[in-house]
Amino acid sequence: MIKKIVEKLHLDPPKTLVLGFSLIIFLGALLLTLPVATVDGLGLHWLDALFTATSATCVTGLVVVDTGTTFTTFGQLVILSLIQIGGLGFMTFATFFALIMRKKISLRERLILQESLNQMSMEGIVRLAKMILVFTALTELIGGVLLSIRFAFDFPLPKAIYFGFFHAISNFNNAGFDLMGEFSSLTAYVDDPVVTLVVCLLIILGGIGFMVVSELYDYRQTRRLSLHTKVVLSTTGILVVAGTALIFILEYANPKTLQPLSMMGKVLGSLYQSVTARTAGSNTLNIGDMYQSSLFLIILLMFIGASPGSTGGGIKTTTFATLIGAVVAQMKGKEDVIFFRQRILPHMVYKSLTLTMISLFIVLVMTMVLSITETSARFEMILFEVTSAFATTGLSMGLTPHLTPIGKILIVLTMFAGRVGPLTIAFALAQRKQKEYFRYPKGKITIG
Repeated sequence: MIKKIVEKLHLDPPKTLVLGFSLIIFLGALLLTLPVATVDGLGLHWLDALFTATSATCVTGLVVVDTGTTFTTFGQLVILSLIQIGGLGFMTFATFFALIMRKKISLRERLILQESLNQMSMEGIVRLAKMILVFTALTELIGGVLLSIRFAFDFPLPKAIYFGFFHAISNFNNAGFDLMGEFSSLTAYVDDPVVTLVVCLLIILGGIGFMVVSELYDYRQTRRLSLHTKVVLSTTGILVVAGTALIFILEYANPKTLQPLSMMGKVLGSLYQSVTARTAGSNTLNIGDMYQSSLFLIILLMFIGASPGSTGGGIKTTTFATLIGAVVAQMKGKEDVIFFRQRILPHMVYKSLTLTMISLFIVLVMTMVLSITETSARFEMILFEVTSAFATTGLSMGLTPHLTPIGKILIVLTMFAGRVGPLTIAFALAQRKQKEYFRYPKGKITIG
């Protein structure tokens, strides 16, 4: 259906993505308003349905109603389908069905797929789509089996299997939806090594980007990694380790979070919150009980987010690394940003700065507007909520269920902008630059 509409309207890739995500969201919202979708048999209110469908399709995880107790199995499967489609991109699924039906992938479809996967060229784009589907299926299968075995000790076997695969799919796609009830997420498993390590690994694999996964898979033959992969892996490792250490230090004496736990529990709790802050959304500690210093750290981690071409959001690890590299280069008096003995081109630094400033502008504006509409909420709760929505993280200090109707609409727009906006911005920045036939004379201004 989307393909026919695109062909009639002659839409370019960015507009196709916006239209595609919009149609999927509205279809999902319509399904969630059906009586069969909710336990009470009344269906979800249209605004709550729109919010939930947007959160699922944009793989965010913010919820205005509890997923485990509000929705029937039908409603939960609708949410899970939206998570899977939103995480991998609807064009990846369109490519999958086209390959099954042995249809040729057109040039326009390859361009849209390139935009959807945030790739720099079309070379090998169909092969990458195939790899994504296979890798996703295997990873979610293994994660689902491991979690099902662990949940079998707490639930009847059918429920354990259902819970295991639901949470595996949700966390691999960095969505953070859960079925544990009462907005509790995975707090009951804060010191459980199996749940913590399996889910953390799922989040990381879904967040490093499929291009990185492809290169790691081919490493046995190629024996080389691109600069992109090296930057993603090193930045991800630093952020995870630094985040874990800082949360451990900041929350160590907090009687509502880490203090009652054993040393292993403290480490596992710190690790999980560090990993999930990078756009996953599930949590094993009560976010609202954390100290303000820890919450500010999580806001920073959420804003940075995952890596390009992944299921996560945020400004991305490569953008953050490029900006840090530019700062270090300026402090050392050097003109070039150097990573692994390779020079980053100046226009990439400008792109990183542009994307970061636009993202920061959206977060600040939405925070200011919500400060007007949500008069009963504290400022840090609003800033946390907006950052979580824009970075498609899904963590919350408890504000989401209490949002006003206007607040819900604003968060819906923020989630949509966070999922689709940066991709469209990146595509626009990648367009061919117009040739300049003249240059203005140099001017000097005082900086700092």
